[in-house]
Amino acid sequence: PKVAAVAVVTGRPAGVAVRHGGFAGVPGLDHLVVLGHYGAERWDAATGTVTAPPPHPGVAAVRAELPGLLDRVGAWHGTWIEEKGRSVAVHTRRADDPQAAFELLREPLTDLATRHGLIVEPGRMVLELRPPGMDKGVALLDYVRDLAPTSVLYAGDDLGDLPAYAAVEKLRSDGLPGVLVCSGSTEVTELSERADVVVDGPAGVVELLRTLAERLA
Repeated sequence: PKVAAVAVVTGRPAGVAVRHGGFAGVPGLDHLVVLGHYGAERWDAATGTVTAPPPHPGVAAVRAELPGLLDRVGAWHGTWIEEKGRSVAVHTRRADDPQAAFELLREPLTDLATRHGLIVEPGRMVLELRPPGMDKGVALLDYVRDLAPTSVLYAGDDLGDLPAYAAVEKLRSDGLPGVLVCSGSTEVTELSERADVVVDGPAGVVELLRTLAERLA
């Protein structure tokens, strides 16, 4: 086939992405894979099941300490905690000064994560505390090696996509053709500066994929 498979690589739980995307039971999506929690979880459309290792114990410890930490540093106003199962994220977008709140929390959250064997993954006005050893680049490389495609296209829109960009660049240096797509964002210029193609947000990604599908049909 001209398109071997489509994978969704996300920091969210695989089941959440499947529900939001409406992927379960859709005809024609037999080869769709969702790599959740940066690849720690995998959902296969062919089986409809999620496979994953046991949760990292540090996540529960961090979850218990976060409210007290936010209170001590005076960061409650405008910030909120997102429970993601295998990780915890603190968002600052609703704060009066989102960037100042983000910078205020970076060091104490990094210290908290380190004490419990986790790392901090920064995004657009969000700091996610999660287990080390897995990111979108690792997930993509593992998936591509198993699939052995003749080329790869990756689209992303946030800082968490930078490791996947680096993975595609590595694959290209090894001889596998690859295309980097930025789902246009003025907030994350690091992506648009490295991308081969910049499109107008998620709708632009959909239109790009639709056009490719029509050309390949």
